[in-house]
Amino acid sequence: MQPYLHGLGLSKGEPVAVSVLAGGQSNPTYKLQLGGRQMVLRKQPAGSLVAGAHAIDREHQVMQALAGTAVPVPRMLAYCDDAELLGTPFYLMDFLDGRVLVDPALPGMEPAERAALYGEMNRVIAALHQLDPAALGLGSYGRPGGYVARQTRRWSQQTQQLRVPIHPAMQQLMDWLPQHLPKAEETTLVHGDYRLDNLVWHRSEPQIIGVLDWELSTLGDPLADLAYHGMAWRVPPALWRGMGGCDLAALGIPDERAYLALYAERTGRDPGPLWEYYLAFNLFRMAAILYGIAQRAADGTAAAADAVATGAKAGPLAALGWQCAQAFERG
Repeated sequence: MQPYLHGLGLSKGEPVAVSVLAGGQSNPTYKLQLGGRQMVLRKQPAGSLVAGAHAIDREHQVMQALAGTAVPVPRMLAYCDDAELLGTPFYLMDFLDGRVLVDPALPGMEPAERAALYGEMNRVIAALHQLDPAALGLGSYGRPGGYVARQTRRWSQQTQQLRVPIHPAMQQLMDWLPQHLPKAEETTLVHGDYRLDNLVWHRSEPQIIGVLDWELSTLGDPLADLAYHGMAWRVPPALWRGMGGCDLAALGIPDERAYLALYAERTGRDPGPLWEYYLAFNLFRMAAILYGIAQRAADGTAAAADAVATGAKAGPLAALGWQCAQAFERG
């Protein structure tokens, strides 16, 4: 690795200290320390991969394109598709020295600080959905229209390839979602995994300094992307990274309706009655992702130590998604 870094001008021969970074359930992620310089290496996992998954080349491409926009991202340093060096392709980017927050209820903060952080999260996802992909060189980054249908088909196919047990609600969603597709979809650049713990925050200010984990990004439906973020308002804390049932007013966090109104004010987009459908879709998709993690845990190729526990949350998320589907049908 040292000769490679030296050849790129990223090292002057200093020893490289490597440590595993938290997160990276899908793609192993490491912090490299070279003297006073820090950078991040993110690579595909080893072993057999599901077709289309672990697309770190796309992560690198989109973050490189977003440099200088209203959507903050780390500076890209290099991409290497030569699997001979580390066993799988990888890319390098600047390390962002900031805060990574995990619990959406933001424990230990004052209500005003929580409100400011949620306002900033809303600003950044709205800014992402207002970008012109063609102007960024991303006009061919995905296909216009049909995003929800393609995603439902893709994650259904990937789920059906797995060998781990699947909750009945997952099959119900795979059958139901294609029968209730939105009749019209806008197409914008979407992150696909926009949530609190994929953001790096300024050390003391309510400012996002980097949006990470762009593996699932593409051209797609902005309201579906927003609803992925919106799952946090529905998922109970006891299940997984949510604040469903929390006293949001006491916490200073905008409720679901207020947050959607702020996004609509910034973008002109209001999901209206389709919101429950988009939530059902995203809970299904999240469950599919976690089932993939469960399979990698069963195969012994998972990147994170808590993969078994994470994968076990797939079934309950699918069940919650089916509840949203039923709420949509009730109108």
